[in-house]
Amino acid sequence: MPLKSNFKSDLEREQKLCVLLNYYYHQYLKQYSFERVSNMEQQMAGIDLIFTHKDHGEKYTIDEKAQLDYINENLPTFAFELSYEKDGILKEGWLFNTSKKTDFYALITSIYADAPNEFTSCKITLVNRKKLIDLLTARSITSSNLKKYIAPDKELHGKIKIDELHHRKEGYLYASTKNKAEKPLNLILKLDFLEETGVAKRLA
Repeated sequence: MPLKSNFKSDLEREQKLCVLLNYYYHQYLKQYSFERVSNMEQQMAGIDLIFTHKDHGEKYTIDEKAQLDYINENLPTFAFELSYEKDGILKEGWLFNTSKKTDFYALITSIYADAPNEFTSCKITLVNRKKLIDLLTARSITSSNLKKYIAPDKELHGKIKIDELHHRKEGYLYASTKNKAEKPLNLILKLDFLEETGVAKRLA
């Protein structure tokens, strides 16, 4: 039996979640106006929203990432995509992809719903992408350096500890080769770690 891809169902739920997210943005980012991006080319470049400062007009691009597989759960971590498969071909994930035009990630966690797709609350953590990449690079966490943990002759699955991060306090690699169609390899990072290092700020 082929593994199921969650892409379509995630898209439908994301559209419902947008209503709640828009409310939070209006509530906590009053100094900014924002618009959601419908242009597919911009979306593929990692832009879901564009925030514009109401006083000086400076613009910031936002890529929303939501933990829609974990409704009514409060996870302390977030998965940053390093690679995935499409039609049997290995593709680069969004974290280190230089074609992405993202300024900030909006990490949507602790998504709660009273009924299916009726979202009532969530947490939003804003991550400065440049600061994140700089932090990881300073720790020698790059696409090329991480390859030493990936053996090409065997199919990895589950948690992979790496020397560059404390696996309990900071993060680790995680391969989902057996339970997801796209077989993603993710860098799992602790939200507290991102906040403590000044890379991220909790919005709501």
